[in-house]
Amino acid sequence: MVTPKHILGTFDEALSDLRNDLLTMAGLSERGLYRAINGLLQRDDSLCTKAIVDDEEVDQLEKQIDKAGLEILVRYQPVASDLRQVISAMKLSPNIERVADEATNIAERALKLNGHPPLAEVNLMVPIQAHAMSMFKDSMDAFVREDVELARAVVSRDKQLDDMNASANRQLTERMMQDRDQLRGYLNLILISRCLERVGDHATNIAEDAVYAAAAEDIRHQA
Repeated sequence: MVTPKHILGTFDEALSDLRNDLLTMAGLSERGLYRAINGLLQRDDSLCTKAIVDDEEVDQLEKQIDKAGLEILVRYQPVASDLRQVISAMKLSPNIERVADEATNIAERALKLNGHPPLAEVNLMVPIQAHAMSMFKDSMDAFVREDVELARAVVSRDKQLDDMNASANRQLTERMMQDRDQLRGYLNLILISRCLERVGDHATNIAEDAVYAAAAEDIRHQA
């Protein structure tokens, strides 16, 4: 008599497919963010355009992940850690999609800046984008590896990113007062800095969900 395959094997395959889609989505969002920032720093309109195109594929993956997650919940009715894995994957998806949205926003602002004389203050974005991108990468690594300590470290780094954004805003606001001919350019840089700060917010959300998935602990809104 042939022993039927355990239902958990089929569930594991479905969960693996869900996580793979999530990682693909994160990779596209990271690539879009990289392209948008480099389109800004290198004044390369083609990179900005590619970042905007990446966002469309991310949007489709978000829908696919939502559908697949619901099908898993209905079909297998997972409990305990299995349930947390599915729910966390579905919660990660919107935050990853919003990172791609921020990449699009940056790319659109960069296209406007590229049409005007370069501003030296664009270099203020370099450390901010490096910090934001590292938070996003580490938050996803924490989820994949179920690394609670790394996830907690990502959450703790958000305050530093907020401070970097605030500092850049102060410097750019001062430049706006001194050079009103470039007012729109400085304003676009302020908005780009804000987009990068939001990437850190989404990375923080992902890290918090990583802790929940791995340790069943809700660390949101903690002092």
